[in-house]
Parts: sequence; structure tokens; C-alpha cells
Amino acid sequence: MEKIRVGMVGYKFMGKAHSNAYRALPMFFPKSVVKPVMAAICGRDPEGVEQAREQFGWESVETDWRQLVKRDDIDLIDINAPSDAHKEIALAAAAEGKHLFCEKPLALTLEDSREMLEAAEKAGVKHMVGFNYRFSPAVQLAKKLIEEGRIGKIFHFRAMFLQDWIIDPNFPLVWRLQKDIAGSGSHGDLGAHLIDMARFLVGEFNEVIGMSETFIKERPLASAMTGLSAKGSAEGPRGEVTVDDATLFMTRFENGALGSFEATRFAAGHRCTNGFEINGSKGSIKFDFERMNELQVYFTDDAEDVQGFRRVLATDPAHAYMDAWWPAGHTIGFEHTFTHEVLEFMQALAEDRQPVPNFNDGVKCQEVLEAVDLSIAQRRWVSISELK
Repeated sequence: MEKIRVGMVGYKFMGKAHSNAYRALPMFFPKSVVKPVMAAICGRDPEGVEQAREQFGWESVETDWRQLVKRDDIDLIDINAPSDAHKEIALAAAAEGKHLFCEKPLALTLEDSREMLEAAEKAGVKHMVGFNYRFSPAVQLAKKLIEEGRIGKIFHFRAMFLQDWIIDPNFPLVWRLQKDIAGSGSHGDLGAHLIDMARFLVGEFNEVIGMSETFIKERPLASAMTGLSAKGSAEGPRGEVTVDDATLFMTRFENGALGSFEATRFAAGHRCTNGFEINGSKGSIKFDFERMNELQVYFTDDAEDVQGFRRVLATDPAHAYMDAWWPAGHTIGFEHTFTHEVLEFMQALAEDRQPVPNFNDGVKCQEVLEAVDLSIAQRRWVSISELK
């Protein structure tokens, strides 16, 4: 396989990010054996999706994903539509033998995510879930230091994903604030990334206990929305917010480490503070995506007179992916994580293996999300094994 023809469902925030990744891959990673072909983009609004096709560089347009998945000239279905559409599209695409790339969270429920995984495995197709933050070079460096034992036995993982884009009580009721479409609020949207990061770096969860809050119960109905922006009238009709605005939880990992997690959209001044700190017996690591090219590292075996956190700028060719981009010190951004994601998928196709992270990781993330929800509802510690 030298090329794979992509059909993408969705054309707004994530649609633009994925489109940019497909276009950038051949330019910056020319040795990638499999090249993505942007065959078709799909959306319900004919005018909007046609504009996206022209802007992003897709070859054709569909306004019904059911037609898209049946096309013989499509090999891979990229799903970045709202969460309530993931399952139906993935099941239909798998039945047609299409490979699958789906944004997170994988589905609205754990049951649905397991059904998606089962369908993909039954069809024998490749499948990937979009946890793009794994693909930051600084995070890859953190993974390397942990695997090499350079920070020793891990004791603590504390993580936060803080945003502030809905603090205004008159911000409209976008789909991300409706449970029947999004599945959950900050918990599933932001917390899912933290859960995946913890699994990637530390290991599997054992048990959790959590709490959540919805600070603004009603909002003006949205007249238009795209990405994280929307329009609506403060004087117009209002609708109920049916998801959490903030969720916090603690965990014990299977390896004995302790974890704390905070996901909120009500942290004033935080646009996208997606960060973690890991403390081990030989050192510590700190990361914040707002400074995504940097990793803060501390080693206990440094000489006493120079001990302290050091800033590592993860832009040298020695760092993951960076030999493909710019000279050392010339930083990369959010969009590059998606290019690295697509690179992983193309390499997996070339090597006839499942990409990582895949639907198995999506299911495991959903197990933790729902265990936290159960904990909140029943006000108790919940073991992940209860959801197996």
C-alpha cells in the first residue's frame, strides 16, 4: 500500500486540524511509506462543507456520511463529528471494511465504545483514537525517561486541564454542553486526555473517587457554533446545561502510585492549561501544554549545589519527530501533534499492525470516565474492575 484514500466526517475545529495533518505529512515526513489522499470531506451543510473542501484541499464533497462509507474509492474513515455520531458512523464504516480514525472520547458510553471495538476487530480493520497530546515531543521524552527508569519508582501523578471559555453565563448552549450529544462536559472532553496521558505514562487505573459540579444550569440557545465559539442572544430562549462544568477525582493506580485529576472550563485566565507532574524515587517531571516544547526535569542524583528543576527544550533532533521539522530551538505547536498522529497511523498501515492509541485505549479511557461518574453518583470509591 503506497496511498490510502481518506474520507473525513466533520469539517470544523477538528476537521481543520486533521486536514492540516494530512497535508503536512508528505512534506515533512517524505519517507512515510503510506501517503494519505484527501479524497472526500463530509458535512450536513452543503455550503459550509464545500467551503471547507476548497479551503482545506479535499478532492470531493459528501453531505451524507452513509454515502461516504459506501464509496469504493475510500479506504479510511476519519470521524471528527460530535460524539453522538461516532458509534453509528464507525459501525457502518467497519461493516464496509474501512479503516477507522475517531476523535475522543470514543463514544457516549462504555457499552457503545466496546461495540465499536468489537466491530473494528470483527472487520479486521485498523483503528485509532485521537489522543493527540501523546504526540508532543516533550511528552514522548517524559515517556522515555520513565521507561529508562531515570525518575525511579513513580509515587504521584497529578494532572489538570483548565480552560475558561464558558465562564460567561450568557455564553450559548453549544453541543458540548448537552449530554445527549457530547456524553459529558469537561470530564469527557478534557479529562479524557488526562486519563489517556496517565495510562500512557504511569499505567492502568485501579480505583477512583470523584466529584463534579455544573455552575451555570441554563444558557441561551445557540444560533450558530463552530469549534469553541458560538453566537446567541442573552435575551432569547434558554436551555438546560446537562453536563458537568468541572470534575475532580483521585485514583490509585495498579502499580501503587496515587493520582489526582482536575478538568474544568471555569478556571479564569487558563486558555488551555493541560499539564501534569510526576514524582518518582529518583526525580520528577513537569509538563504544561501551553509551553508544549518544554519539559521540566529534576533528578535527585544531581550534585546538591545544582539541584533543581531544569528546563529541557525538546526541539533537538534527539527528540521524537523533531528531526523532520525545524532547526533546534525553533518550536512547534498544537497542529503538529495531529501530524504525528497521522504519521503513527500511516506507519501502522505500512507495518500491518494496530496504531497506538487505538480503540482498545478508547475503551479503557471510557471505563475510567464511567467509574468516576459512578463514584460521583454513589459517593464512594469505585474499582475499575466493577465495569469490566
